[in-house]
Amino acid sequence: MEITDIRIKKIESEGNLLGYASITFDDEFVVHNVRVMNGKNGKYIMMPNRKVKSGEFKDIVHPINTDFRRRLESSILEAYEKSE
Repeated sequence: MEITDIRIKKIESEGNLLGYASITFDDEFVVHNVRVMNGKNGKYIMMPNRKVKSGEFKDIVHPINTDFRRRLESSILEAYEKSE
């Protein structure tokens, strides 16, 4: 599966949220609302999630393995840095 497009929407905020990313895979499947966050150890991504009855947040979509997560995160953060 190849990442074929990443679109970034930066936002102005007082908190840790820096923006949102939409990622297209193989020019056929898109995932919206991946959050770009700023944490104490630098920037990172949060996958789209929803709140469940217990009050926890569960990811709606997520990478299955660590290698793909690293590749996805580095690609999104690189696109974030290049965006205006």
